[in-house]
Amino acid sequence: MNNRIALLGQPNSGKSTVFNALTGLRQHVGNWPGKTVEKKDGNYNWKDKSYTVTDLPGSYGLTGVSDEETITVDFIKNKNADLTIVLVDASQLERSLYMLSDFAFLNSPAILLLNMMDVAKLKNKEIDADKLSKKLGIPVLPFVAADGKQYDKLKDLIERELEKPHLLSTKPEKDNAKEKFAWIKGLLDGVTSSDVKDYQLSRFDRIITRPVIGKILTILIILLAFVVAMIFFIPFSIIGKCFPLLLGAPLTSLLSSFHVHSWLISIFSMLLPNVLYFSIAMAGFVFGVNVVFGYLEEVGFIARAAYQFDRLLSRLGLQGKAICPILMGFGCTIGGTSATRVMDNWGQRMLAMAVVWAVPCSAIWAIIPVIGSVFFSSGAVLLICIAILLYVFFMMWFVSKVFAKKLVNENSQSGMIMELPPYHKAHWKHIMKESSLKGFDIFKRAFRTVTIISLIFWALSYSPSGNVENSILYKVGMAIEPVTRIFGLGWQTFLAFLSAAFAKEAVLGVLNAAFVGQGSLLDATFNSKVIAVDSTALVTILRSAISPAEALAFMFACTFNIPCVMALGTTYKESHSLKWTLIISLFYVLSALILSSIIFHVASLFLH
Repeated sequence: MNNRIALLGQPNSGKSTVFNALTGLRQHVGNWPGKTVEKKDGNYNWKDKSYTVTDLPGSYGLTGVSDEETITVDFIKNKNADLTIVLVDASQLERSLYMLSDFAFLNSPAILLLNMMDVAKLKNKEIDADKLSKKLGIPVLPFVAADGKQYDKLKDLIERELEKPHLLSTKPEKDNAKEKFAWIKGLLDGVTSSDVKDYQLSRFDRIITRPVIGKILTILIILLAFVVAMIFFIPFSIIGKCFPLLLGAPLTSLLSSFHVHSWLISIFSMLLPNVLYFSIAMAGFVFGVNVVFGYLEEVGFIARAAYQFDRLLSRLGLQGKAICPILMGFGCTIGGTSATRVMDNWGQRMLAMAVVWAVPCSAIWAIIPVIGSVFFSSGAVLLICIAILLYVFFMMWFVSKVFAKKLVNENSQSGMIMELPPYHKAHWKHIMKESSLKGFDIFKRAFRTVTIISLIFWALSYSPSGNVENSILYKVGMAIEPVTRIFGLGWQTFLAFLSAAFAKEAVLGVLNAAFVGQGSLLDATFNSKVIAVDSTALVTILRSAISPAEALAFMFACTFNIPCVMALGTTYKESHSLKWTLIISLFYVLSALILSSIIFHVASLFLH
């Protein structure tokens, strides 16, 4: 016996929570062969036995033609699972049992997990699990996925059912919606009871569901969530920053005393400590975002945000939940990318990440006014910022048009909000555990990804003298300058464009190294947060070396280039797809250069 367990349920039924609680860090996430659908496998040990868990794609049923439903049905029909755990939302039992009505036709061993029993109790709903079990012919377990104390009981039940499995003893008479709902009604007759006849909206719900005020309030809450996530992030950032500050000089001195070559010294004293800093900072921000959004999701706010923006974002092929990562992206693309975890399936999550990349992070707004003020009046700089914001909306629309059909089927482009869940207390222990696991996981993945990319950039930008003109990157830049000029960029601004893909904060430092000749390109890129820039010298040379048209093209190119290498690493981690991460990266690089070319050639007609 393989002891393979499949988790089956509708979106938001708690499958991911159960999967993570059972498998912890012992899991592998990728895509099903030939499909843009997420595949999760993991394992756990219980009483000297090993168990494999597969988290099947979430969907609202099994009779459609979506990739998710096809994969799930094939997986179960082919007997790939020895036991299927069907998760349902106990607080919305009538709706969530629809999945079980589809599963009933597959004739496979199963357990019914009545998740969110705590929410059901808050709604004054009572469920007789034993009576439901007798009607179905399979075990029915009342459960709260966020409560870690309940998993021993679940593991014992899984062990027993693998030894003596049970099949459903009943199913709908016909495979159509009318018969299925009639079957569900019959099942619940005498099984459920409730003291509340009609659900009354709370005062807060009456406000947040209003068309205009509700949207404004939702946006403010999400922006506040970003601020709170930053509070969690700050200690990690401080700790991470200590590595390059404390290790740089001692390692340089130590390795120099052993006459180690300067290129090797720069790797160990500059590159690796900064990569460690980037990875710790990234993990800290992801931890903060998961804590905040885990809380908002558990208490029921995410469902209300989805309700408010579902119709608007459906035009982009997205569910209303995407408003959370999109707004987070204005603070940090890493946070916005990580926040896509609230989306229902892999395609929605991937499309949301692609759209989030179009949102300029806060680092951009520290660069654009500085560069813009060198060439334009304050009024003109304000107009440029407004133009960037307007182009953001166009870019989001354009990205959705390019990728939506490839990533998202039409059936999953709406949130399918059936009813607003009641507010309830968050399980902080569960939230902190889940957030810590995700933070540690992204630290490991980020360290590998950022190290590889950093080594490549280091090899291209290193020069023994520290002079940028002795680097491979400079020589390549000079060689291709006739091409970069088509995009309105000289070799210096093109280098800064490339460095912006590594870290937006590096732009001013790279321009300083390239134009003023102060500092190395490595320092400008990897120590961009700590080195000083001679702004007076830089302003003087920029005005003489760059035309206003090139400056304008450069600002737009940097803004809509790939966000940064850390965001790229987070996207790869969240999507588990190198192919789609590279496709979206290439799309943004090319579209940024095309935009730069258009702006430069048009602006050259009016700016001199």
